[in-house]
Amino acid sequence: MISVTYHDDLKEVQADAPLAALLSAPSARSPFDRLEWWQGLTTICDLFPLIAVIHHGNERGVMPLLRKARQVHCLTNWYNFRVSPLFSAGADQAAMLAELASDLPGQTPHLVLSPLPDENGETTALAKALRQAGWVTFVEQCDVNHILPVQGRTYAEYLAGRPGQVRTTLKRKASKVEIRIETAFNPDSWAAYETIYAQSWKGEEGSPAFLRRFAEQEGKAGRLRLGLALADGEPVAAQFWTVEHGTAFIHKLAHTEASKPLSPGTTLTAALFEQVIDRDHVDLVDFGTGNDPYKRDWMEQLRPRYRIEAFRPRWPGTWPAIARKALRRLVPSRAHG
Repeated sequence: MISVTYHDDLKEVQADAPLAALLSAPSARSPFDRLEWWQGLTTICDLFPLIAVIHHGNERGVMPLLRKARQVHCLTNWYNFRVSPLFSAGADQAAMLAELASDLPGQTPHLVLSPLPDENGETTALAKALRQAGWVTFVEQCDVNHILPVQGRTYAEYLAGRPGQVRTTLKRKASKVEIRIETAFNPDSWAAYETIYAQSWKGEEGSPAFLRRFAEQEGKAGRLRLGLALADGEPVAAQFWTVEHGTAFIHKLAHTEASKPLSPGTTLTAALFEQVIDRDHVDLVDFGTGNDPYKRDWMEQLRPRYRIEAFRPRWPGTWPAIARKALRRLVPSRAHG
């Protein structure tokens, strides 16, 4: 028998041994799949969780959700590269998703789920389960994810394939800055990162406290790769990467506007690529979401990220939204008809 329970207290999630094992290393394959990430979202970012747990004997499935008025969204913030249902190895995922889709109407008439991957059919399977359970379901691309499959290359081989402008910049500017890469959390280095970020072209940081806590956790676990570029002894560029299970995740990067003529960001990025390719021996580098032009210089492939919006048609309050979504789909097709 398959059943679904919902939890707004993460201590209840920890008390379920099979679920706790699923949401901790080494089972969790990325930062966004770990219980610690969700704890940071709830305690520091003040998000109120609704963790959907699917039980099937000793197997578990889980979807991190949260309430927003009458809607239910994914439990995410601006630092998430993605979110998706998670399952114990060997679980009957289709049956468990079907049960979740059938049970969710008791929680909300309106689901908004993003950013979802589909490399392993996650979005496709979830949308299918929702439609079969009677939800009016719309799927659209909401973002992109830049990645680099290393494919056994050395750093030198990878660099040889970068655009000529990048390689020329490195030849001309690399000697102008000193590079440090740290694998343990250093409060002074983190303070330098925050100072650099404040003097960069970047917008205001979403939640500095959340990011610092995450960096501290990754440092303790040996997954942190914090890079600093210094000019005349002063930090002018910083990047926050993590490495686990053969993947390097690029979380944050910034350089001061005043240091732009030195191209410290380019030199620091190259140094971190050398670190994760030649020393950490990763198989994949993940540059997160967003289609920033500079990512194309370093990455080679794009993966789409999706949003599922699903409505219960028996709830009259959803009818205007369903109509608007359907109309937006019809207008482009008529324009090209």
